[in-house]
Amino acid sequence: MQFHHHGYVSGDPRVSPASGTGLDRPEELPDEVDVLIVGAGPAGMILAAQLSQFPDITTRLVERRPGRLAIGQADGIQARSVETFQAFGFAGRIIDEAYRITEMCFWGPDAADPSKIVRTDRAVDDATGVSEFPHLIVNQARVLDYFAEVMRASPSRLVPDYGLEFVALEIAPDGDHPVEVTLRETTGPHEGRERRVHAKYVVGCDGARSGVRESIGRTLVGASAAHAWAVMDTLAVTDFPDIRTKCAIQSQAGSILHIPREGGHLFRMYVDLGEVAPGDNGAVRHTTVETAIAKANDILHPYTLDVKDVAWYSVYEVGHRLTDKFDDVPAGEPGRSPRVFITGDACHTHSAKAGQGMNVSMQDGFNLGWKLAHVLTGRAPERLLDTYSAERQVIAKNLIDFDREWSTLMAKKPEEFENPKELGEFYVRTAEFPAGFMTEYPPSMLIGEATHQRRATGFPIGKRFKSAPVVRVADANPVQLGHHHRADGRWRLYAFPGAGAGTADGDPVFEHWADWLATSPQSPVVTFTPAGSDLDALFDVKVVYPQAHVDVDITAVPPIFLPRTGPFGLIDYEKVYAAAPGDDVFDLRGVDRDSGCVVVVRPDQYVAHVLPFTATDELARFFAGALLEPARS
Repeated sequence: MQFHHHGYVSGDPRVSPASGTGLDRPEELPDEVDVLIVGAGPAGMILAAQLSQFPDITTRLVERRPGRLAIGQADGIQARSVETFQAFGFAGRIIDEAYRITEMCFWGPDAADPSKIVRTDRAVDDATGVSEFPHLIVNQARVLDYFAEVMRASPSRLVPDYGLEFVALEIAPDGDHPVEVTLRETTGPHEGRERRVHAKYVVGCDGARSGVRESIGRTLVGASAAHAWAVMDTLAVTDFPDIRTKCAIQSQAGSILHIPREGGHLFRMYVDLGEVAPGDNGAVRHTTVETAIAKANDILHPYTLDVKDVAWYSVYEVGHRLTDKFDDVPAGEPGRSPRVFITGDACHTHSAKAGQGMNVSMQDGFNLGWKLAHVLTGRAPERLLDTYSAERQVIAKNLIDFDREWSTLMAKKPEEFENPKELGEFYVRTAEFPAGFMTEYPPSMLIGEATHQRRATGFPIGKRFKSAPVVRVADANPVQLGHHHRADGRWRLYAFPGAGAGTADGDPVFEHWADWLATSPQSPVVTFTPAGSDLDALFDVKVVYPQAHVDVDITAVPPIFLPRTGPFGLIDYEKVYAAAPGDDVFDLRGVDRDSGCVVVVRPDQYVAHVLPFTATDELARFFAGALLEPARS
């Protein structure tokens, strides 16, 4: 973490000085806002946390609850989400608090006595090292708390406006704030009173029964799997040996997905209630917690479960539903930019057992947040917003397809499996998907063609930038390269020069590229960085040399990698790295060691392009299609 570059900081460096909308922020919701977010769930909170970093944007977040969420339904945090938490600065703290999944055990009927269950398999959670971050379990409410902390510490001092529910919206054909939103107070002395707010953009993060979705004419399409599950967060005494390990349990009496929770004692059980009878009309949802506990004991036989306390309980039917588009633009209306967006459960619903709902919803919000910021600050054309629905709707469809297969397997009876290890093998075979790393965006104005992918095979274009160990040259500190990618709306350019760079012989091709990037009128850094801003205000440019850090002469590093920052023009030494001994990033990520390359990464951590240093025209054209030149005085 970098600070002191604007002067000595004696307090918490995570708290930014208030500026823009954070100065004298009105407690009362204003009549006009740039972005109105409806719903303070995971998608709404990450979206607000991202936009809170831009104090010149008036962002407000309304939530019908009277205050913070006390306990949430979701609890599974995939490794991709933890990577995202790192971008917001709280990955380390939430890892310390959470339960960490390292293995999953599988239980099935004992061949000698099928009325009893035995452990049939055990799988490592991340056998292939898909991420340096772990798979976590922590209550959704705590995730929201961390994002709320980010918002409060941001320059805009953003906090949710609790006690306001969405009623309706109308979109005017023109005007600076064309979306009129009707809200209703849900608490306090004016409960029931309605008021209207005008916004440039509205984002519905208001769940499966989304009023925002209905207001723009979108519908969730899909069906129920006609299978019900009880879910309970429980404190209990038991002789079941794997009570502190994630388990898939299948017996003659049904199935349980068992998930230990944070704190060392709490655990969650999804208890199979079986097929829902035709004409049930929701009666299964009234299944009592006592019935679910008795069912769990039947499934766990010969082990027993003595429940002492139930912190949370619910019953749900598995359903898979999806909208055809995640914004308000009707199909076949060219030139019409979206004004209203939907995220998370408002546009895709599925079972809870794959642990995807909160995770995918947060990626929806992260994807949209920086794009809205780019457009509202004049960094990018409004057509950038078309890419939100185009990118995320396909991802949601893939999620539902995966979840349908996983939830079907979980509901199968033991005798229906040809191979008793089928469930465990599916879990291992598909591990990258539930970890959040199968997302791959296709070529667009934000994703280049894979023409030069061979130069860095381990950084697939369209997929998230996979971090790797490196050594910071200035202080010899070992660090993870991707951990400095903050949720600050900046693009990253990672230069991996060829073998001669950093030595007396040098690498003329790389050095020419570095000089071009710093000085050429065609350079995106020169073209798109606002006048009067620090050199790295929009582009965070880093270099990773192929040799050991002791062999890099920092005085010979091109100036683009040692930019001046802040009012004192201090040198930033945290952009120059070298390969780590034993964990060489060039080998780990398949980077061309002879010629090197540049890897372009979007503000949301997805690889946008891989280019040789000679492809300056391609680099310039790519950013010319994604960004707008700032107004020059």
